[in-house]
Amino acid sequence: MSDFISGFWSHYVTVISLASIAACAFLLWITNRARAPAGGDNTTGHVWDEDLREMNNPLPRWWVGLFVLTIVFGLGYLVAYPGLGSMRGQLGWSTVGEYDKEIAKANAELAPVYAKFAAMPTDQMARDPQAMAIGERLFLNNCAQCHGSDARGSKGFPNLSDGDWLHGGDPAKIQESITLGRIGVMPPMAAAVGTPDDVKNVANYVLSLSGSPHDSVRAGLGKAKFAACAACHGTTGGGNQALGAPNLSDRIWLHGYGQDAIISMINTGKTNQMPAQQGRLTEAQIHVLASYVWGLSNNPQSASR
Repeated sequence: MSDFISGFWSHYVTVISLASIAACAFLLWITNRARAPAGGDNTTGHVWDEDLREMNNPLPRWWVGLFVLTIVFGLGYLVAYPGLGSMRGQLGWSTVGEYDKEIAKANAELAPVYAKFAAMPTDQMARDPQAMAIGERLFLNNCAQCHGSDARGSKGFPNLSDGDWLHGGDPAKIQESITLGRIGVMPPMAAAVGTPDDVKNVANYVLSLSGSPHDSVRAGLGKAKFAACAACHGTTGGGNQALGAPNLSDRIWLHGYGQDAIISMINTGKTNQMPAQQGRLTEAQIHVLASYVWGLSNNPQSASR
């Protein structure tokens, strides 16, 4: 309930929960008070299959007692556990707390396994079959949803196996990216570049940096306007890993290739976010995962053959 942005829903759930229990109690009370008219033989007069008659007996006491116990239990449960909107319950139990306990237990059980790799250098760990098997499982569970099971990424999600890095591909930088996450922001640059025609010229100049098909005349005109982009991408378009600015000269296009894609990027900009894994993964798990990711592009196992 804490995720709701309005307190209305907390009150709504509270009212519905208590009203449901009150309705059950009222129905039980009415049922015990109401009596169908009966004849002298204590039947209601309803007959089925010639001789099957409906008696006018009250509900058995044990049955009524079960209903009463159910109502009491429901009220007691709502006092002890979460159930009334945003109220946490007197016992302080929560699904988040239960999850944290299970994670802490699992991490404690796995700590001896990860302790083996704590002091192992990245290049050595990347050659260790057990470490890479663990790293692969961590990657599939936490990273493959965006980067793909083969780590080759897709549009908007970097390829981790090609050696092209936005923020640096050494082990320390990879571990930093996994731990703290990244937020990449390119602001809309159309106003700084100039007219729509200027934007098109710059797009062709950007294509020329990597030797991609382009209009050479427009590229020549766009070179001077590229100065608005050079502050981040560099005068030669080589990028800046300190800022996370992509290299524009290597034919690797994270958000789409071609004149239209580049024009769209200049006009609208782009914000990308990689979520931080700190808190979800332990320091030891991040160390193993970073070594696995580093090994994808450095491929030390192949180099050692």
